Amino acid sequence: MEKIRLTMAQALLRFLDQQFIELDGTEHKFVHGVMGIFGHGNVTGLGEALEYGGTGLRYIQGNNEQGLVHAATAFAKQKNRLGIYACTSSIGPGATNMITGAAAATLNRIPVLLLPGDIFASRQPDPVLQQIETPWDYGVNANHAFKPVSRYWDCLERPEQLMTAGLNAMRVLTDPADTGAVTLCLPQDTQAEAYDYPTSFFEKRIWHLDRRPLHLRPLRNTVDLFRNAQRPLIIAGGGVHYSLATETLRKFANNFRIPVCETQAGKSAMSWNDEMSVGGVGVTGTSAANLLAKDADLILVVGSRLQDFTTSSKQGFAVNAKILHLNVSAFDGNKMDGIALQADAKSGLEALSSGLKKIGYKTSDAYANKISQLKSEWNTEVDRLYALKNDSGNVQTQILGTLNEFVAPEDVILCAAGSLPGDLHRLWRCELPKTYHLEYGYSCMGYEVAGALGAKLAWNEGEVYAIVGDGSYLMLHSEILTSLKEHIKINIVLLDNSGFQCIKNLQMAHGSVG
Repeated sequence: MEKIRLTMAQALLRFLDQQFIELDGTEHKFVHGVMGIFGHGNVTGLGEALEYGGTGLRYIQGNNEQGLVHAATAFAKQKNRLGIYACTSSIGPGATNMITGAAAATLNRIPVLLLPGDIFASRQPDPVLQQIETPWDYGVNANHAFKPVSRYWDCLERPEQLMTAGLNAMRVLTDPADTGAVTLCLPQDTQAEAYDYPTSFFEKRIWHLDRRPLHLRPLRNTVDLFRNAQRPLIIAGGGVHYSLATETLRKFANNFRIPVCETQAGKSAMSWNDEMSVGGVGVTGTSAANLLAKDADLILVVGSRLQDFTTSSKQGFAVNAKILHLNVSAFDGNKMDGIALQADAKSGLEALSSGLKKIGYKTSDAYANKISQLKSEWNTEVDRLYALKNDSGNVQTQILGTLNEFVAPEDVILCAAGSLPGDLHRLWRCELPKTYHLEYGYSCMGYEVAGALGAKLAWNEGEVYAIVGDGSYLMLHSEILTSLKEHIKINIVLLDNSGFQCIKNLQMAHGSVG
């Protein structure tokens, strides 16, 4: 067996550089680079490997570790999970700064690889600078805090452990049902320790995303349910994008005259002016979508985990409505006592389309007219809100209307927290897929500027506009400097309403005098 002597850090980068992912016959380079900030826990290991390793991985030095994880998450989200950046940090605060970003990635089912430095595996210099000591379990340190927010966690105390950990990391990162943050803790001595690795470990490896089909039994049962459905509704989640199923969904909806509403992650799956597109659903949704949802007798949920804002805390649907979950994840498929259709979104819609065509299914003219009327009424309301004026200052909906008119159809609007996600979900008019980028699962304040950096790294089709309130902006905006250093153009629209007014409004609505 041919072998090559490398440090563990050098081997890790060489391995990552040879990872590819394939979907529908198209091959994509999976790991595009590494973002990080160097300290004593990673500079002489991973830092040396990045400087002299000779890989094709790009290195981006950022200014805040949490911001870099947000940037990497936004990159993967905008890439439909077909490409990632890894993030490296020193031990101590550098590592724990990444935990919030890890939680956001895992909650949103977005792959991101985290490589925090760790204490010495040998334990001989203990306690090293920034090491947290745990009297009741000496093996526990700060990096164990990544466990609850990671889909896979490992600590590589020997260089040869990379060959197991690396494959497991890639298994999770490329799994559409189980992906999220993957954390490989790298003790600072192990990073620099050499080992004779088999050269086969560094050969090009392709991870195939084989679409999970919708099996015959659930397909038949679903067709039978549609046969008697008079007021069906589709809820499009982020899985529609990640499955590259937007065009399939559009054809499905129009062929059978079924209205489509969208979650925050699913928005832009349908063009706003499509006949069957009725906009956002739930607490931040449109009147058209919510009235149809409350009256629907059959709800097909495609690629959504149905968080409370989507379901209006489970009060937004009719009590007797049947809920079907077309989702590659079995965990999400059982929510709200629904019927699980465990399958890839695109292949599932295609199979269901064939089944409905065989029975000649189509909703009634009366239902189609109702959809059209509700949609028209809501469009009139959006026009009114976009034109609102106030002598005392700018109106947020008017700002959105002006921006919506200004940007090109291929430009991306990006946001995460405050009152803006609600107005964007209701009002923003998307024409093309992937032009609406909201982190509204964790709704992490501070995501916007860093997220714009990552999204722009992934998006060459148009501009990226981060729209952010002053409260969220002040929490984390240091990656503006990173965008300038790396010559990555982002556009930031900053709205100053003197801080945290969204929560103040909620507070006052529930009895506070302000």
